[in-house]
Amino acid sequence: MAKEKLELADKTVADLQAELASLENEYQQMKFDHAVKGIANPMELREVRRNIARILTENRQRELVAMTPEELELRSKLRIRRRRQK
Repeated sequence: MAKEKLELADKTVADLQAELASLENEYQQMKFDHAVKGIANPMELREVRRNIARILTENRQRELVAMTPEELELRSKLRIRRRRQK
């Protein structure tokens, strides 16, 4: 798992978006194939889904790093307010 994270850290945002689109298309195709005729290794579905999640996580981490202190403060206030509503 750490190996995958290192590979993502070296890529640009545009590369990550392209890879995300590719993986989502691959996942949809695999789900369809599995529903119609079955695939040889259904665990591949889980691996692709996890890779999609890894890319989304990396994108979100980069968004948080790029935020200004004011935006981070607003985000913290929103999180506190949401917790109180529950």
